[in-house]
Amino acid sequence: MPIALWALTISAFAIGTTEFVIMGLLPEVANNLGVTLSSAGLLVTGYALGVFVGAPLITATTGKLPRKTLLLSLMVIFVIGNLGCALAPDYTTLMIARVVSSFAHGAFFGVGSVVATSLVPKEKQASAIALMFTGLTVANVLGVPFGTWLGQSYGWRATFWAVTVIGIIALLATAYLVPRSQGKDAQADLSHELRVLGRPQVLLGLLMTVLGFGGVFTAFTYIAPILTEISGFPAGAVSPILLLFGVGLVIGNLLGGKLADKRLMPTLVMSLLLLAAVLAVFGLSSHNQIAAIIGVGLLGVASFATVPPLQMRVLAKADGAPNLASSVNIAAFNLGNAAGAWLGGVTIDHGPGLHSVAYVAALMTAAGAVVALISWKLDGRGAKVLAADRRMA
Repeated sequence: MPIALWALTISAFAIGTTEFVIMGLLPEVANNLGVTLSSAGLLVTGYALGVFVGAPLITATTGKLPRKTLLLSLMVIFVIGNLGCALAPDYTTLMIARVVSSFAHGAFFGVGSVVATSLVPKEKQASAIALMFTGLTVANVLGVPFGTWLGQSYGWRATFWAVTVIGIIALLATAYLVPRSQGKDAQADLSHELRVLGRPQVLLGLLMTVLGFGGVFTAFTYIAPILTEISGFPAGAVSPILLLFGVGLVIGNLLGGKLADKRLMPTLVMSLLLLAAVLAVFGLSSHNQIAAIIGVGLLGVASFATVPPLQMRVLAKADGAPNLASSVNIAAFNLGNAAGAWLGGVTIDHGPGLHSVAYVAALMTAAGAVVALISWKLDGRGAKVLAADRRMA
């Protein structure tokens, strides 16, 4: 794989660390700032909504910028946002800083996905996307467990100071490793991109992303209280268990990319069904510590096995104008994250409670699998119509 992909991977590691590490620190943030656990959980929702708004907005308004310049600018925003988190004196300021840092997220992964696919042959494009997203998964192996330990040991602000340093390293890697020639690629006219975005299959791809991956955050946002209050683990055990989750993410991400290169839609549908099943079983078994540990690892594998095929599906259906569609699909991931975090909070505060969060998550992902099946069936109808037209011609 080209060395430029590794620069994208390093940046993805920085972004992934700041996105996921807050979940292991929700109790510490809530206690320190004097807010409820569900209010602290809204920091996840706020970040995800920032990605949802920022991804298409930044992509649409920066279409004339060279891609390398845009990637560098996004990493500067990321560093500023995380520095604000480290210095935040109260909950409101922390929320604002999280939203600022989130603006870099969606556009970076959206534009980065386009760059990644342009660097390799067509038969390796899903694997190239998977390699970039490996930074996101490795963040859960190294960044999140270390950040959780750091925050529990020295205060949650120390974690954001560390993430700021990682962001600076990622900025330098992007500056030195991503070739400027990639930033000179012609980008499609915005009106054309918007028309492509309105294609029914592109819209279905975005919907399956929101629902399918949204189930992950419905459960994972509250993984720390699930492990401590339901499984009975001490707070200090959360970090090493999250390490296992991160290992699962790496495995699932690479496996999903390899399989999607061979058979995209079967991989997409089966990965969503597998994720729904894992979430349901996790809800049944999380009261048992051994089963909970196994469940967290399997949840990691199943979660990110869906990411390369979901991203590749939208890119495939947005052929000819991938920039905005790619970024909007990253926004769709985070809209699902926001909806999932909110839905988990509602389940805790106004529903059956913390023990039912995983079941609600499974239902959300299952809905995404249904959308994927509908989209796949429409592919078949389209192929039949095309074949009939050719016979008539």
